[in-house]
Amino acid sequence: MSTALTVNGRPVTVEAEPDTPLLWVLRADLQLTGTKFGCGMALCGACTVHANGQAIRSCVTPVSAVAGQAITTIEGVEGPEIAALRAAWTAVDVVQCGYCQSGQLMSACALLKTNPKPDTAAIREAMDGNLCRCGTYQRIEEAVALAAQQTGQQAAKA
Repeated sequence: MSTALTVNGRPVTVEAEPDTPLLWVLRADLQLTGTKFGCGMALCGACTVHANGQAIRSCVTPVSAVAGQAITTIEGVEGPEIAALRAAWTAVDVVQCGYCQSGQLMSACALLKTNPKPDTAAIREAMDGNLCRCGTYQRIEEAVALAAQQTGQQAAKA
């Protein structure tokens, strides 16, 4: 079955069974391997992408459920939020093994796009479904807060 999507701003048509997880379409068909397979049950967040700007778990999302939607992966995410997050990730030295980081960044970016000034509780709630086997949660929280502060400062200057 053909399914039309827009992935990272580019229209694509993929041939896949309607129940094929979006993750496998992204990784196998479109060679976008930045999105990771973790648990396969939407419990770890490693597979997080954006569908029409909302963070979703691509491992349990059938490709047919996102037909016609704009899908954004870590390879295609743009804007001041992700730029600030990437800088904050480096400044805070978040990454250890790195496996979960694309999912962490996608969830954090979705948060900052909808809530540019999240408090600690909002950051924890948004990042709650993203697991890190290295246990860098405190640094992730610190980096998201730093990115929010930096994007807020950028908005004030504009």
